[in-house]
Amino acid sequence: MRILSGIQPSGTLHLGNYFGMMQPAIELQDRGEAFYFIADYHALTTLKDPAVLRQNVREVAIDFLAAGLDPKKCCFFRQSDIRAVAELSWILATVAPMGLLERCHSYKDKIAKGLSASVGLFSYPILMAADILLYDANVVPVGKDQLQHLEITRDIAEKFNNKYGDVFVIPQAKIDESVMLVPGIDGQKMSKSLNNFINIFLPEKELKKVILSIVTDATPLEAPKNPDTCNVFKIYKLLASEQQTTEMQQNYLRGGYGYGHAKNALYELILEKFRTQRNTYLHYMNNRNELDDKLKIGADKARVIAKTTLNKVREHLGFKKLK
Repeated sequence: MRILSGIQPSGTLHLGNYFGMMQPAIELQDRGEAFYFIADYHALTTLKDPAVLRQNVREVAIDFLAAGLDPKKCCFFRQSDIRAVAELSWILATVAPMGLLERCHSYKDKIAKGLSASVGLFSYPILMAADILLYDANVVPVGKDQLQHLEITRDIAEKFNNKYGDVFVIPQAKIDESVMLVPGIDGQKMSKSLNNFINIFLPEKELKKVILSIVTDATPLEAPKNPDTCNVFKIYKLLASEQQTTEMQQNYLRGGYGYGHAKNALYELILEKFRTQRNTYLHYMNNRNELDDKLKIGADKARVIAKTTLNKVREHLGFKKLK
């Protein structure tokens, strides 16, 4: 089974990303032949500053390697290192019906939010289809918001196969119905756009400052507290063991336990839980050449598979194969 997933270089990854995307992706590398790419071509639809894009690509690569993505178990690479995806995207565009793209909810939503209606934004699903089909992916983990794009990939692949012959593997969507809702420091869903996130790779002093800013009510220290309505406890129990969760719950209900105590406990737990990841993060931040080497290894592997698929496509179109 070949699994493929794309990662947008959209800036700082946070605790919500870790539970919602990073952890499930890392677990999948032990369940099949996993391909993970950093979608920097896709990012061009919204990110126009080359320096910021370059930095975001490095940060997301380091974040995933630090979180446990193992280049020895999977193929991890930059999308823009595989030029074949651009060629396949154009070829797929010649068989993709306009109506299929015009019905895309994601495009309509982004336009409604004020994004410029570029051709790239409109044809985003075709590039996504090229990403998937180029590597003969069997399974594609997607959120519900991306399911329509995966269905478009399947439609385009079937149209191409019907017209030119059996070329593409038809991928299946894998939707994780159990994705956690991680609260931010203000109690709303953790999000970069709301600036309510916790970056687990922050230096200790900065991390503690963020934890101490978690919004709580005005219940006095000596009074009992309801753990189920406390933002600190909601985040704590996502990381804690059953015993740790029970102990903090009892502290809340007993009284004499302040929110400051709970925030310090959460801070110490994050340092403990992510000690290895934080050390790995610092290692790659201080050894950028090693990061580039790992991405090159992934790109070299991906390029071989991409070239094989593209040559099969070119042969069915009547084009010469690439050498």
